[in-house]
Amino acid sequence: MNIDASMVKELRQISGGGVLDCKKALEEAEGDFEKAVEILRVHGAKGVTKRAERTASNGLVTSYLEGSQHGVLLELNCETDFVARTAEFQTFCRQVAMQIAAFEPVAVSREDIPPETVEGEKEIYRAQLRETGKPEAIIEKIVEGRLEKYFEEACLLDQEWIHDASAGKVADVRKALVAKIGENVVIRRFARFQIGS
Repeated sequence: MNIDASMVKELRQISGGGVLDCKKALEEAEGDFEKAVEILRVHGAKGVTKRAERTASNGLVTSYLEGSQHGVLLELNCETDFVARTAEFQTFCRQVAMQIAAFEPVAVSREDIPPETVEGEKEIYRAQLRETGKPEAIIEKIVEGRLEKYFEEACLLDQEWIHDASAGKVADVRKALVAKIGENVVIRRFARFQIGS
């Protein structure tokens, strides 16, 4: 079957995939759009890991204000200016900014939290547990569990996605977007401002 440019364009609008990926998917699906979308999803999921290694030097800086009491500045990167202008990317950017405003993370990921801060948290948990008389053998297991809970609150990527509980964590939603658009997406940094803090 001959795959023309209009078919590729239509599939790109449906899937958000790249030109070559859409053309290959249509060829493999023999022009069937539903099959082509499935093929793109399968290939997209496999390519997420490879895309994570690619440089994301385009993107957006966006702001979000919640009333007049607090706001967020967020830098979200992708690989091309084309993707930065898409509705999917811009929507994700705004939703991440809203997440930051609502849930007040202190870092994008666990790796961004200084080791001394993590160790300080562990020492607080250990001291609290020793006061309750817990045996030392159990304390470390409980400390690790509490530290996981700390990361789920303090790290943006570990937080539950507030816009759709079934979507999982922010990291899961980011991976799904990478698979859909075919480019690496990086939540680079953010700043949260609040009156009086």
